[in-house]
Amino acid sequence: MRRRPLIVLVVLACAGALLWPSGAGAAGASSSPTALLHSILGSCGLDLRAGFSHCNLSLLADASGRPDAASAPTGYGPPDLVSAYQVPSTFSGPSAPTVAVVDAFDDKTAEADLAVYRAFYDLPACTTANGCFTKVNQNGVQGSYPKNNQGWAVEVSLDLDMVSAICPACKIVLVEAKNNQNANLYAAVDTAAQLHPGAISNSYGGKETKNDPANNVYFNHPGIAITVSSGDSGYGVEYPASSPDVTAVGGTTLSRDSSPRGWNETVWSGAGSGCSKYEAKPLWQTDSGCANRTVADVSAVADPNTGVSVYDSNCSTLNALGGKCFDGWGTVGGTSAAAPIIASMYALAGNAAGFAAAQSTYNHAASLHDVTSGSNGSCGSSYLCTGGPGYDGPTGNGTPNGIGAF
Repeated sequence: MRRRPLIVLVVLACAGALLWPSGAGAAGASSSPTALLHSILGSCGLDLRAGFSHCNLSLLADASGRPDAASAPTGYGPPDLVSAYQVPSTFSGPSAPTVAVVDAFDDKTAEADLAVYRAFYDLPACTTANGCFTKVNQNGVQGSYPKNNQGWAVEVSLDLDMVSAICPACKIVLVEAKNNQNANLYAAVDTAAQLHPGAISNSYGGKETKNDPANNVYFNHPGIAITVSSGDSGYGVEYPASSPDVTAVGGTTLSRDSSPRGWNETVWSGAGSGCSKYEAKPLWQTDSGCANRTVADVSAVADPNTGVSVYDSNCSTLNALGGKCFDGWGTVGGTSAAAPIIASMYALAGNAAGFAAAQSTYNHAASLHDVTSGSNGSCGSSYLCTGGPGYDGPTGNGTPNGIGAF
């Protein structure tokens, strides 16, 4: 019998009832998940407390909720993403760019898991030993990390794998905040900026508050493109995606088709979007249906049903204790996938000092794939929640078509 899809919101301190698609494709094959599976949101804690953020990551599970990792990738891999977004094979600039990733807590298996992902896809090794990978705490110190968290570890793996997929030559810095309290996450962004990356990716957010404008200072780092996921709960705005100092990244459903591009994208129903309550409208944003800052600016794949392959082994303890967590390969979505994809595109393009990175996606919208259909909620058929020609809330100006918009 055909199962009916069900969206389940789960509030967790770490990864909970997760089950990955069983059955692996051929090694190196380009495929997308086709099984009709339940989507579980908020794997690293849908933390709704004031002053805290949750990750914007969506996982796939079947109705039973029993852990069952796949033995090989079943989602989109680097060849698929390179094809869909016309990713260049080389970067612009004299030296390899750096992408910083900010996450909460420690992922004790981050480097080992990254090695498995890159080896499977024949990407060059990125290790501490060869100078490609660096892990620091929110103060920039190596070796004194926060407490390991198996839920946020999935987010870390997703972020590192997406940077690797889009820019395998990029250096990667993982900055781990002490926990998911906003004060610590924002301090980690400042630390990341001090390491002078080309881009900083942030895959988390929380409810907007009147204090948000005062926190924009943490994201105001001219010359560094800072991306933030727009949220995974559909129509509605999160911070820091609403900050005018960041590029807010929405989400799409990405599918193969027979068009010259070979791909089709629609609005992902879970992507966050809308009109900010508290943030002023930046000069470079000219849509008329929102007097304040509009989310999002740009987008990439986020639907877990057309998700990306991720490798994570930081759940073995929970599995051994009968917990509900995956251990191995899985298919992952959420705007948490889109944010590091876009950050890596900025890094490949080479970021010039003295401009708002998000502005470039408005100045060069013709260099993006316009997403013209789909919706993420009810807003009276407004562009704030509905895909259409030109700018719309859920997908912004569109998805990457090479690096021209970045």
